[in-house]
Amino acid sequence: MRYLHTMIRVADPDKTIAFFKVLGFEEVRRTDSKAGRFTLIFLATPDDMRGPGERARAEVELTYNWPAEDGSAPEEYTGGRNFGHLAYDCDDIYATCQAVLDAGYTVHRPPRDGYMAFVKTPDGISIELLQLNGPKPPQEPWASMPNTGSW
Repeated sequence: MRYLHTMIRVADPDKTIAFFKVLGFEEVRRTDSKAGRFTLIFLATPDDMRGPGERARAEVELTYNWPAEDGSAPEEYTGGRNFGHLAYDCDDIYATCQAVLDAGYTVHRPPRDGYMAFVKTPDGISIELLQLNGPKPPQEPWASMPNTGSW
């Protein structure tokens, strides 16, 4: 058995893809189901890519359920069904968190310890970022930055 992907439901695929691009993800494939009225978009990091035609080692599946044909309100996602977070390591946690801030997103749990941070997708899915190969020395402004909201 091997890990394939984590699925999250999204309200706006373009916004969510833009968020994941800040973290270095790329779209690897997309499927539209007219009969099922949904779109599946798979994202992966370059480090998880394999050879041409092969699935990445680990992917995030974004599921977008199309609005109802009758014009009723689209589905809303407030989290849930026992989902905690996605976790990824990064080469430089400070540079990654700065890229998140520079793109207009919030770092909800800054990497005060030089090791761990939490950010959220536009749909409120928590992403844990961990410094590859252990903590970096704490540095400002991160060391004294407070938490924001929940993570």
